[in-house]
Amino acid sequence: MRRCGAGEQAALSGLYDQASHLVYSVVLKVLANQADAEEVTLDVFTQIWRTAQSYEASKGSVTAWLVMVARSRAIDRMRSRATRQRREEPIFEYADFPSASSGPEQSAAEGQRRSKILSAMADLPAEQRRAVELAFFSGLSHSELAERLQLPLGTVKTRLRSSMLKLRESLAGIA
Repeated sequence: MRRCGAGEQAALSGLYDQASHLVYSVVLKVLANQADAEEVTLDVFTQIWRTAQSYEASKGSVTAWLVMVARSRAIDRMRSRATRQRREEPIFEYADFPSASSGPEQSAAEGQRRSKILSAMADLPAEQRRAVELAFFSGLSHSELAERLQLPLGTVKTRLRSSMLKLRESLAGIA
C-alpha cells in the first residue's frame, strides 16, 4: 500500500492481481448484477490508487480496507441505481385521472346546452326573466326578491313558478 501511495503503477497492478477477485465478489454480492459489479470493481481500484496514502496499517489489514471500500462503493451504486430508477419510472398512478379540460365533443355539447338555455330565458316575459335571474344568479331568497322588485311575496312566488314551468317545457330535451 505504501508503494501504491507513492504512485507506483506496478504496485497497483500487483494489488489488483491479488485482490480483484475478492473485491469483485464483495461487490457482486451487494449488487447482484455482473456488469455493475465489474464497473464498481474498477471504481474501487481507481479510488484505492487515489487514496492509498490515507491507508493506515494500525487501523486494519489491507484486505479489510479493500473490503470496506468495495462494500461502500457497491452500496453507493445500489442507492444511485434505485434513485435513478425511481426518477425514470413512469408515473402510472396518475395515468388514469381524467383530464380536467373537456374534450371537443363535450365542449360542443355544453355550448349547445348553453345556447338552448339562453334562448329559453330570452323567451320568458321580461318580469319573469328578471325574477329568475335575481333568484338563481344573485342568490336572493323569495322575500329578498320581493323587496328588491318591490312586489308582494305571492306575486314573486307566482312569477318564479310560472317561469320555471315554461323553462322546464322549453328545455325538456336537455339532460
